[in-house]
Amino acid sequence: MKKGKIRGFLSLAAFVLVVLISAGAKAEEINPAKKDVLEWLSKQDVIERFGKISDAIWSYAELGLQEFNSSKLLADTLEEEGFSVERGLAGMPTCFVATFGSGKPVIGFLGEYDALPMLSQKGRVPVKDPVIEGAPGHGCGHNTMCTAASCAAIALKKAMEKHGLQGTIKVFGSPAEETLISRPYMIRAGLFNDVDVVIDNHSGSTLATGYGKGGNAMYSTIFSFKGKTAHGAAAWGGRSALDAVEIMNIATNYLREHLLYTYRMHYVIVEGGEAPNVVPDRASVWYYIRNSDDRLENMYKRVIDCAKAGALAAGVELDEVRVIGAIHQRHANKHLAEMIQQNIELVGMPEWSPEEHAFAKALQKELGAEEKGMPSEVGKLRPPNERFVGGGSSDVGDVTLVAPTATLLFPGQVPGDISHHWSSVACNYGSTAWKGLNAGAKVIASTAVDLLVFPGKLAEVRKEFEEYSKEHPYKSFLPPDAQPPLDLNEELMKKWRKLMEEHYINIK
Repeated sequence: MKKGKIRGFLSLAAFVLVVLISAGAKAEEINPAKKDVLEWLSKQDVIERFGKISDAIWSYAELGLQEFNSSKLLADTLEEEGFSVERGLAGMPTCFVATFGSGKPVIGFLGEYDALPMLSQKGRVPVKDPVIEGAPGHGCGHNTMCTAASCAAIALKKAMEKHGLQGTIKVFGSPAEETLISRPYMIRAGLFNDVDVVIDNHSGSTLATGYGKGGNAMYSTIFSFKGKTAHGAAAWGGRSALDAVEIMNIATNYLREHLLYTYRMHYVIVEGGEAPNVVPDRASVWYYIRNSDDRLENMYKRVIDCAKAGALAAGVELDEVRVIGAIHQRHANKHLAEMIQQNIELVGMPEWSPEEHAFAKALQKELGAEEKGMPSEVGKLRPPNERFVGGGSSDVGDVTLVAPTATLLFPGQVPGDISHHWSSVACNYGSTAWKGLNAGAKVIASTAVDLLVFPGKLAEVRKEFEEYSKEHPYKSFLPPDAQPPLDLNEELMKKWRKLMEEHYINIK
């Protein structure tokens, strides 16, 4: 990456002066450890080092539970910086926890690194132009997210060593967030048992945070049916498993009328036979079943009834109900979000170059969005939407119920790009992604410094969480016998990995 493309970053001295003025603070009011964190993260070699790590993970574009290169690169980076790294945790080979320090408080940073299928796209190209047609791509910015968390953790470690700050940092390398798998298993394995507070992060087109309940709880389940083959022209001798899938889908679509508007439900048929002249004896359909925490389980039972009805009507067996993931809504901690917001305002939005604005406007034009370029102002603290909490889902929700948690959104993507779409993949590579994850790392590390040096703030965060937990105790939605579906993306990733390897970015 040419240095001219990162021209928007301020010199160290100018940066510190500007953030102090923008926050309305005098130099002596900024904790020395926080000042050191911000200065280290503003170094050009640090920006480039972690930007290149993010770009490498972007090029790997590994699907959930197949992130062998991505998780290794991140875990190795943390280990090289003096963190103790445990790998292959909670039954998932690509899950890791990196730890530095000892004793209380224990501060956790969450990070993700899985990609999405079918989204291959060249970076910084404002029209659809895949690297490999049909291959995976990073359409949600996960290549930047564990990178930002790792960068922040290393910055914090250096400040702790220099200033003698006591406590423990843990980076939770979490696979398969796109399929909502890892965090419930990590909780079940006890990985969060001793954690006092968790700072989550997510890529976006703003620098912002919020608090309260949000998103949807969800069951991700594959329903498989077993029938009997026969000649398609003499089908009375067989029993079609595909018929059961289609009858189930009809039943769930009629069910929609009787569900409160908080629900979301969508499915794909993942197995339905191989030729029309053979009655399929195996068929499967994969459902995402979403609702609020208090309505999800009842809705899920009704969908299972639809599956049973499909099997009964088609004269086949409902052979397996395989829960891939089962997660809660997010319940973000207000006091922690307020601390994050203060550091958002301290750090401020990155300064974007004319070339970065030009790319953003070109992409916005291609998508039919307002051509306004990259964002210029940080977001305000977002309160919960009490009227409606629909939308997407994240297994971070389970973490929010076992430790006080809030999520930082950091910029890098173009306003108006589309999540889980080639336009997002185009944004998650190169200079704006570098600047965005660096701004995110600054906010994360600065917030962690506050938690270490101001125990009263951590006490407020914990008090809020403990009061909230009395009304919202954690109960996993996972069935007791559920196991991480290590085979879920195995064949799909095998299909693409060899073709993608020649496009990998080597950062060594």
